[in-house]
Amino acid sequence: MGEVHAELFLLIVGVLLLGSLLMSRIGGRLGIPGLLLFLGVGMLAGSDGLGIQFHDYRLAQAIGTVALCFILFQGGLDTNWAHTRPVVRRGLSLATVGVLGTAGIMAAFVHYAFGFPWLTAWLLGAVVSSTDASAVFSVLKERQLGLKGDVAPLLEFESGGNDPMAVFLTVGLLELIANPGLGVLSIVPLFVKQMLLGAVFGVVLGRGALWVLNRLQLQFEGLYSVLSLALALTIFAGTAVAGGSGFLAIYIAGVILGNADFIHKRSLIGFHDGLSWLMQVAMFLTLGLLVNPHELLPTAGLAIACALVLVFLARPVSVYLALARAKMPLNEKSMVAWVGLRGAVPIVLATFPLLAGVPQAQTLFNIVFFIVLVSVLLQGTTLTLVARFLHVREALPVNAASPITYTPTGHDRNNMVEVEVAPGSAADGQRIVDLHLPPEALVILINRAGEYLIPRGATDLRGGDQVLVLAGPEELREVRRTLGRPGPA
Repeated sequence: MGEVHAELFLLIVGVLLLGSLLMSRIGGRLGIPGLLLFLGVGMLAGSDGLGIQFHDYRLAQAIGTVALCFILFQGGLDTNWAHTRPVVRRGLSLATVGVLGTAGIMAAFVHYAFGFPWLTAWLLGAVVSSTDASAVFSVLKERQLGLKGDVAPLLEFESGGNDPMAVFLTVGLLELIANPGLGVLSIVPLFVKQMLLGAVFGVVLGRGALWVLNRLQLQFEGLYSVLSLALALTIFAGTAVAGGSGFLAIYIAGVILGNADFIHKRSLIGFHDGLSWLMQVAMFLTLGLLVNPHELLPTAGLAIACALVLVFLARPVSVYLALARAKMPLNEKSMVAWVGLRGAVPIVLATFPLLAGVPQAQTLFNIVFFIVLVSVLLQGTTLTLVARFLHVREALPVNAASPITYTPTGHDRNNMVEVEVAPGSAADGQRIVDLHLPPEALVILINRAGEYLIPRGATDLRGGDQVLVLAGPEELREVRRTLGRPGPA
């Protein structure tokens, strides 16, 4: 990138971030995914645009790896395990059989249609084989798209769980290219080791991180953000150094933390949500800077053909194959097949062959970049339309923002939740004092049609009221039974 003064470098970074956010705001109104605009801003600022020279593939790979670590961690924090548990088997099938099937179909296509050597063809297939967690998480949030059945939790679990498989395939194929004498079966022990260690480290270190967050008494609340940052990096890097999949470990650790109570949970999840968006913007900007548009043109025809085969053949076939035995409606399987967004992960993986000095590595990189552009533009902009066509769209629940926040202590003694008064229940039309709720259950606030009421013992409850209650687990169960139990006939 050349020698740049610190102040000028910071100015460039600030202007690029501001430009990306402004463009994403405009793009949101036009229905264009923000990720595509982030890439576009990076390309416009690059050597073919404003002239910023950036060709450091190793630095880009490092930025992408760190960014993906925090994106997967945030994805785990946002995962509701109660919703995800029923789709784990299907998600694992998509993350393994689906990834392998996609890679194989793509490899066969570029080998027979364009004459790529088999190992190079498989390498291209492996690089583009996984859906991208950052793309899936951000586009679903951006579109505010509610999906029926198990589609949404399945997509989120798959996108968080299939990156380790794609990374393993890419690294394993590079090893086979560098050592032609090795057999394909020689990389199987490496796969078992990475996945097993990744899962074990994720569970053990995730529970350890939960213990540390709840037991380490820090003087200032802001230090807990630093602590969570340190824990995430330790889990990811420690697992990778031990020979496991750091990507799998950090996602599992995020799931464990996201489904448990710990000190300052609300603020820490907000912090990591903002950090995840920053990582996405930084990653896509960096990858956009790497690309010179004039270098893409010679491979445009080949790349577009690969992209269309991936979207319309490889992804659907692999999804239907992976979900062949799943009891899932065809329209839901088809929606999963369409939300096969490729994003920054394939571009980051495409830097591996460049750094390894693989023949045709630059061509592979350009093809992968084109595939990502087509995927985000074609699939990302049509999700709402396809969901409506397949009858899998539903309205997202609208949760009223409570004027009161509560930070759990992490000791599972008390929690604050909203409990709805069921119309026609025993509580409908009754005074709070007459319900004989547990003494330890404190009714704090009542949300009635968007208006907040301060409760008293003589306050009548009505069906549809959202009652904010502070209590322990047992008391909360009793409150839910009381407010939801049918009244006398």
